[in-house]
Amino acid sequence: MINITIEDRNGEQQPIEIPEEISLSLMEVLKASDYNILATCGGMALCATCHVQVLKGLEDLPEARNEEMDMLDTLPDAGFDSRLACQIRITENLNGMIFRIRGDEL
Repeated sequence: MINITIEDRNGEQQPIEIPEEISLSLMEVLKASDYNILATCGGMALCATCHVQVLKGLEDLPEARNEEMDMLDTLPDAGFDSRLACQIRITENLNGMIFRIRGDEL
């Protein structure tokens, strides 16, 4: 199992266990886990409503692609540790990471 922690907009942290062989994005896992994120574009890196902040483990993620960086550049609260959850694939590298939800709510 891959274990990550999600911090919601209220600052409360909850662990999530994800099967290793799952082929989903972090955005899809968040929606399936009933987190209140808009994810308007459905994972195409076109809206930035699945914005997350990587609190722990940023160095273990692959570099953001140009499309993702372009969308993050449109956000006034994006920082060096900002990513789009739709662009983060669930892999074993995520084990132990902590993400804070920043994107728009439903």
